[in-house]
Amino acid sequence: MVSPVRNQETLSVWQLVELARHQDRPYFMDYMTRLVPDFVELHGDRLAADDPALVAGVGTWHGRTTLLMGNQKGRNLADRLRRNWGMMHPEGYRKAIRLAHQAAKFGFPIVCLVDTPGAYPGAGAEERGIAAAIAGAILEWFTIPVPVIACIIGEGGSGGALGLAVADRVLMMENSIYSVASPEAAASIVWRDNARKVEAAEQLQITSRDLLAMGVVDEVIAEPNGGAHTDYDAAAQALDAALVRVIQPLLEEDPAVLLERRHERYRYIDSLIGAAEHFGPKVGA
Repeated sequence: MVSPVRNQETLSVWQLVELARHQDRPYFMDYMTRLVPDFVELHGDRLAADDPALVAGVGTWHGRTTLLMGNQKGRNLADRLRRNWGMMHPEGYRKAIRLAHQAAKFGFPIVCLVDTPGAYPGAGAEERGIAAAIAGAILEWFTIPVPVIACIIGEGGSGGALGLAVADRVLMMENSIYSVASPEAAASIVWRDNARKVEAAEQLQITSRDLLAMGVVDEVIAEPNGGAHTDYDAAAQALDAALVRVIQPLLEEDPAVLLERRHERYRYIDSLIGAAEHFGPKVGA
């Protein structure tokens, strides 16, 4: 495991949250244009609609056809509104699983780049079954018999992120965050005061260093000095090298063994959560 957490030695947890959310941070398509120039986007859940918050498609990555998908937040107000700031609707999760099954049919490995504050909590998404869509996606990822790797490239918020991050290997960019809830949401739930978001962030253990130490993620990818937004090319090269390194041994695994180890991985994480509930520090304690 690699642990290049240089910035985390000098920055507060809240400063890392702000870096993970930085408006100029590279998004999914910034990485695709550098790593998979022939990327072709695919659309729709074949039931209701397409979800622009999730970009998914196929391309040639290191000589191999690969399914790649990730959240896209948008760079300007119009695009952010269209993409819903990377918050997926039910259609997004159904699209992800539809394409994952297609990848499995043709033996394509899958790469997921996660950057979302969470699934969309609006009334329309609730009416169309957002909770069931996330739960169904999580369940289906355990049946996809090809290598799946995920990387948190910015925000990994709650079940909205987990619906794309059930994988054989999970990585994090150095200044990304991954949490059961955003600091604002946690503060509102625990103290009914989202002004205590900084305090919540400090207790949630959401940084890449925290999650690597707990074994929730497998590797932390170093970012350029100052953050990934300072040098897109260097950030893309670091991400690419890490993804290639972790996927190579998975390509040689028997599918049945791959699925069993994927189950084992999340059984272990479940045991960590159980132990934390009994013995670990709690927000608001």
